[in-house]
Parts: sequence; structure tokens; C-alpha cells
Amino acid sequence: MKKIGKFQAIMWSIALPGFSQLLTGHFFKGTLFVLTEILINVYSHFNTSIMYSYLGEFSKAEEVINYEWLLFYACLYFFAMWDAYQYEMPADEQLSFLPFLSAAAFVTLGLIYSSKITLFGQSLDPVFLPMMFVIPGVVIGFIIRYILLKFSNEKRSYI
Repeated sequence: MKKIGKFQAIMWSIALPGFSQLLTGHFFKGTLFVLTEILINVYSHFNTSIMYSYLGEFSKAEEVINYEWLLFYACLYFFAMWDAYQYEMPADEQLSFLPFLSAAAFVTLGLIYSSKITLFGQSLDPVFLPMMFVIPGVVIGFIIRYILLKFSNEKRSYI
């Protein structure tokens, strides 16, 4: 199996879940990720919602989106990124999944609350608000990882 590097693995997974796996020779897993992304994208009407969001028609974006299908998107997206990353990471790296897990959870929360939170009398966008939740999700994941690793290293030094 071919190695492509952690940064490149993440970038290809951002382009489309499964691309990194295909590049590294994990054809079954890569194909499964790509097909699942297409399935979720089509049934959630995500591209149409993205189009309306970029045009500033947030109420139309909210009308066309299928939240039941779109809730799967963040989990697939960040799992595919983590899978690509973990294939490239050193064997002694620990808890690297936490930033990805936290980001997926925060994006999902952003999606859930995008229709509930209003700004100037209009509900927030189901595309941009979840994307903005990536940053605090990743940051909190790294903080939790740092605390857990520091605690586990301190615990080992006392033994």
C-alpha cells in the first residue's frame, strides 16, 4: 500500500471522502466512502442547498434540505478523514481520533440548531453554520486530547 503523508491524506479526504483511501490502494473502503457520500449528497439535496446558500437564499436552502439524510454527512466526512489520517500516522501516536470525533459532533450540532437559531428574524443556514462549527470542534478535540495525554503521562510517571 502506498503512503501519501498525513497532510495530503486530509486534503484528499476534504475534496471527497474516499479519495485518500483510493490513492493509498484501499479500493473497497475508498469506493464505499465515495458511493456513500454520493448517496447522502443526493438524498439530502445538499448541492441544491449549497447553491441557495451561496446565493444568499437561506430560507430556500433550509426548505430543500433533507435533515435526516444530511445528519449522516458529518460522520462519514470526518470518519473518512480520520481513517486516511490514521493510515499515515506514526504507530505511537495516541488519541488522534478525538479532534475528528469532536468536529463531527460539533458539525452535527450546528446542523441541528441551524433551523432553531434565528438572526434578524431568519433562521441560520444549514450549510454555513455547521461549517463554522468545525473550528470549535477541532479545537476542543485537541484540548481534550492534550488533557488526556498529559493526565495519562503524569499517571505513568508516578508508577
